[in-house]
Parts: sequence; structure tokens; C-alpha cells
Amino acid sequence: MLSNYTFIGIFVVVAIAFPIVALALAYFIRPKKPNAIKSTIYECGLETIGETWVQFRVQYYIYAIIFVIFDIETIFLYPWAVAYNQLGIFALVEMFIFLAILVGGLAYAWRKGALEWI
Repeated sequence: MLSNYTFIGIFVVVAIAFPIVALALAYFIRPKKPNAIKSTIYECGLETIGETWVQFRVQYYIYAIIFVIFDIETIFLYPWAVAYNQLGIFALVEMFIFLAILVGGLAYAWRKGALEWI
């Protein structure tokens, strides 16, 4: 019984050790030559001109969040569509409920004007 968990234990140890070893190795082999030019703040390789702190409209973030939600929805639809023949009527009803909630959220965002690109 305990041998079934051996592979899970090995996987957890490797999953924890791999990033730690990679970061430690990068720390030790990186070039360490700091100077004033390397410490300057730049944007796209050029010195900034004027105010560097710019606030974006919150509407851009809302638009992006709505995109991510519907992008994730498609990720949930693919496995359901592949296994549709084996799932039965209960899974069909569940998916209609899931899609109804998402369409309701889309209608709400549309009504509030969150999808208008200004």
C-alpha cells in the first residue's frame, strides 16, 4: 500500500527541488558586475521622458477579466465535448446551467457597458 505513494513522494520532492536548484545555480553563475548604467530605470531601452507613472482606466482591466473568464470557459467545454457520449443527460443539464450562468454574466457586463472600448 505504501509503495503506491512512493511515486507521488518522488514527484513532490522533484517538484520542490527543481526550482530551488535552478534558482541557486543561476545565482551562483550569474555575472556580478554592477554599475550605475545597469542600475538606471529604462522603458523599452530608452530613458523615460516626462511622467513615468500613468494610470490606466479600470475599464481595460474589466475587459481583460471578461476575456479571461470566457477563455477559461472554452477550456472547460473541450473535455466535456470529448467525453459527451459517456456522460449522459446529467452532464448535459450541468453544462447548460454552467453556460446559462456565463451568458447571464455576459448580459450583465454588456448592460453595464463593460464591453464598450473607449
